[in-house]
Amino acid sequence: MSRFTHEVHMRWSDMDAYRHINNSAYLAYLEQARVAMFFYRHENFSSGTVIARHEIDYLLPVVYDPQPLQVQMWIDGVRGARFTVHYEVFDHGRLVARAATQCVTFDFTVDRPRRLSAEEVEVLRGFADDAA
Repeated sequence: MSRFTHEVHMRWSDMDAYRHINNSAYLAYLEQARVAMFFYRHENFSSGTVIARHEIDYLLPVVYDPQPLQVQMWIDGVRGARFTVHYEVFDHGRLVARAATQCVTFDFTVDRPRRLSAEEVEVLRGFADDAA
């Protein structure tokens, strides 16, 4: 499968005093896109994922626009209880940010990480970037 793409809309309130989208808004954009990706193929994915780490490289400033940002995502680094979601964020076709989120599968009943099932690994591998 190629990259998963999702559009996210900016809010006027996402702008800061410097008249560009504030860096903190990107976490919400990434979350919206990540949730959309997981709901796209959730049939074999158990509940219980927490975020262990975010990394964001801001490449160009973004000014509010009613046109949505395009977020392209793919997954790699699938291990026993973790995986990494990678993102490239585009504004009007320009690459404006790169990011990565390390996710850990979690069992909330015992309050600790849990291993990915074979079905979950298969779902995640379906989001691998063929070009990477």
